[in-house]
Amino acid sequence: MSMDFIEAMNELERDKGISKDVLFEAIEAALISSYKRNFNAAQNVRVDMNRNSGVIRVYARKMVVEEVLDPRTEISLTAAREINPHFQLEDIAEIEVTPRDFGRIAAQTAKQVVTQRIREAERGLIYNAFVDKEEDIVTGVVQRQDLRNIFIDLGKVEAVLPLTELMPNEKFVHGERIKAYITKVENTTKGPQIILSRTHPGLLKRLFELEVPEIFDGVVEIRSVAREAGFRSKIAVHSRNEEVDPVGSCVGPRGVRVQTIVGELRGEKIDIVKYSDVVEEYVANALSPSKVLEVQVFENEKMARVIVPDYQLSLAIGIKGQNARLAAKLTGWKIDIKSESQAEQEYGREKDSSEEMHQDSITVD
Repeated sequence: MSMDFIEAMNELERDKGISKDVLFEAIEAALISSYKRNFNAAQNVRVDMNRNSGVIRVYARKMVVEEVLDPRTEISLTAAREINPHFQLEDIAEIEVTPRDFGRIAAQTAKQVVTQRIREAERGLIYNAFVDKEEDIVTGVVQRQDLRNIFIDLGKVEAVLPLTELMPNEKFVHGERIKAYITKVENTTKGPQIILSRTHPGLLKRLFELEVPEIFDGVVEIRSVAREAGFRSKIAVHSRNEEVDPVGSCVGPRGVRVQTIVGELRGEKIDIVKYSDVVEEYVANALSPSKVLEVQVFENEKMARVIVPDYQLSLAIGIKGQNARLAAKLTGWKIDIKSESQAEQEYGREKDSSEEMHQDSITVD
């Protein structure tokens, strides 16, 4: 093995962070297998690769015995002492058996081992880089698609976006740039596998963090997200500074901030509501854009009965129950919605239009 090879090993250690000693040990282990395979050798051997010169030697390791039964693994005491007079019975004697053309085999083997270790090291670096980005947003370029997945180029690695994780009627073409949410990073035998999603509620949360400086700085915090991807979402926000309006911060000047997010989500409607520790207020806000007259809380059942004006009932429930369903997901409470006339019939409630509860919320189409 030439000095150029040793210098290349030193460069790998500096540039790739791969330990030179680890490479030497891997090459030596591979050379043992190569020696046995190419020279039909069954004996126990050791390969030594000089760390400075690159010279490779193969040694047969034999036990010192009185009577030799297997010359491939044993050597007599007399023969052993011709090599070294200090040998005793049951010692291990090493005899050099380096084949004449072993250098060519060694060079091929070393190249394969180094290439494999470089690939493993690069995979490890990629995995470490992306495992910290789990539950975060990445931007990539669409490369190709099969029957189940879209493959996204993230630069150093190709990620997988399952078709089941696309929003309804969402399609992408080759070369298109997209944002997606990393749901899982796995270190497999074929290298790091990164799974993406466009439907995960975390995508909406991360988009708001990117677009709203007050959220990024921690002044405004997102308390809860409920999403039916491609159709409608609700997000509850809270301000740590009384002078900062959390809903207004998310909407932005002339609605620019939230409209950017709506555009990224292909027109998905977003309800931004103000979080409250008071359950009655929080539930009323969560049912935006409908108006709420009264909220009755049943702590033991973790259920809230909501009374709305008759003309607001369908709006409160939403198409196919979507608005009520998202409000329940957002708050974590079961919500039973009744119209004012239904409540009057069932519970004897008197109408009082002046009792409409104030709501801190906004709906964006």
